[in-house]
Order: sequence, then structure tokens, then C-alpha cells
Amino acid sequence: VLRSTASATALNPGAKSADALFARLRGASPFFLISGPSALESLEHALFMSDALASLSVRTGIPVVYKTSFDKANGTLAVSPRGLGLDASLRAFEEIKRASGLPVITDVHECWQVGPVAEVVDVLQILAFLCRQTDLLVAAAHSGLPVNVKKGQFASAGVMGHA
Repeated sequence: VLRSTASATALNPGAKSADALFARLRGASPFFLISGPSALESLEHALFMSDALASLSVRTGIPVVYKTSFDKANGTLAVSPRGLGLDASLRAFEEIKRASGLPVITDVHECWQVGPVAEVVDVLQILAFLCRQTDLLVAAAHSGLPVNVKKGQFASAGVMGHA
């Protein structure tokens, strides 16, 4: 998880809690877990999964960040389910956080999605196939939230240090 610039705190009123979350995850030992269904299928399923993951976190002491996608734009087939869409998912993310107490991470695909998503989730994720999209990386960094940039197969480890 990469930390955005300190000046982003002024841009996002939730940045202080983002800083606390980042510090907690960064200090997690031996690790923290990002887990959840690939795509947000339904609120009912998400609440079931987030409850199970919250229980796992309590039992093991390992911090868990609940992960699911509002738009699974990189599915294997064009007809694969893509998720609930942005508006319904933002409402679902709020309910998942409220019910489970877990922080939520989701991926963003376009710059315009960063603002509305950052108002609700705790961590933004950049998909591997978008890891070289400078405008998206900059928009995510300016959100004030921690950003998880997945490494694309086409990107060397050295190149990812610049993300």
C-alpha cells in the first residue's frame, strides 16, 4: 500500500482516519489481509462475507480490509457479471463498513470515479492493467486515501517504484 502526499490531507476531510488506517496496516505483523468476493454481487452476500472476515480478524488478530469491485471490468468473458455498478455499490460499501467495522477497498478504473469512491471507501486500488495510467495514479494519490497499486505483468519491479 502506497501513501499519497501529505498535502492530500487538506483535500480530504477523512484523511486523518486514512492516516491512522495506513499506520495500522503498515505496522501489521506478520501481515494484513485484503479479502472479499471479486465482484459485489449483492448486499446480502457482501454482509455475509464481511461478517465472516470480521470474525476471522477478531479470532486471529490479523487486520482485514474488505475488498470487492463495483465494476468487474476485466472479466474473462464479455457476458461475465460485472457487479452492482457505482451508485448501488457506494451505498453497499457504507453498509458493509457500518455492519462489519472493516475498512473497505475497491478499485477505480477512471479518474472521475476517484472522488465519489474516495468519499465512501478507506483504500483505493489501481488494477494491474491500469498501473501505468499516470492520470489515474495522480487522481488516486490526491484523494488522501492509501492507494494499493497492483503490479502489472508487463511492469518491472523497478518501474513500480515510480507508481
